[in-house]
Amino acid sequence: MDSDENRSNFIKSYIHTWQYPSEEGVGQAIVKCGLPREELFITTKIWISNAGYEKAKASIEESLKKLKTDYVDLLLIHQPFGDYYGTYRAMEEAYKAGKARAIGVSNFYPDRYIDIAHFAEVVPAVNQVETHVFQQQKVAREYLAKHNTQIMSWGPFAEWKNDFFNTPVLKEIGAKYGKSVAQVALRFLLQNGVVVIPKSTHEERMQENFNVFDFVLTDEEMKQIEVLDTGKSLFFSHYSPETVEWFMSIV
Repeated sequence: MDSDENRSNFIKSYIHTWQYPSEEGVGQAIVKCGLPREELFITTKIWISNAGYEKAKASIEESLKKLKTDYVDLLLIHQPFGDYYGTYRAMEEAYKAGKARAIGVSNFYPDRYIDIAHFAEVVPAVNQVETHVFQQQKVAREYLAKHNTQIMSWGPFAEWKNDFFNTPVLKEIGAKYGKSVAQVALRFLLQNGVVVIPKSTHEERMQENFNVFDFVLTDEEMKQIEVLDTGKSLFFSHYSPETVEWFMSIV
């Protein structure tokens, strides 16, 4: 079963904000919630339009101001485009100054990740990438493990694509344990060492997402779910010229 430390890390309040116009709202919530700062885990990202050393430095300071905090727990580069080397240098400085307790990247495919990990002074603590039962990131996980970088899943429910909530094998396994499809999918990722950040606007769903530590999938059940992997994104490929052009068009 999971260690107490893993359980604690999962249950800790996780506030995730980046380019969405939410930092100011999150900052107000932090002040009003009354919880000690150490009980919150605050993550933010640096967007492509703020790529480069100087812009990234300014972006970090602006984020801290909007979030009404002296530091964030995790600071990420949102996309592997633009001068992300300059961005990362600014992030390393923020890390050394205590303004970010950990720094990392997001949406970096293995080739880009290996590159930045090799040249960075502070190896990325996290790579947040699309990870779910249909895209299990087996190759990425292998290379992240080599550098002790934690993989974090965005979209653990595949953003409802591929009729996710009606996946037969997930429903069958869930019925055995009295768990939902979502809970089985989260449990699969957790047992593969993937940090998950499921999102929901419904309190009962949030509670359900936490309730995944009272059962363990067998080796056979893990293999049954592994078969669902396509090794491909359900959204876009960063290797696609069309995708890169689209990102450049919104900067």
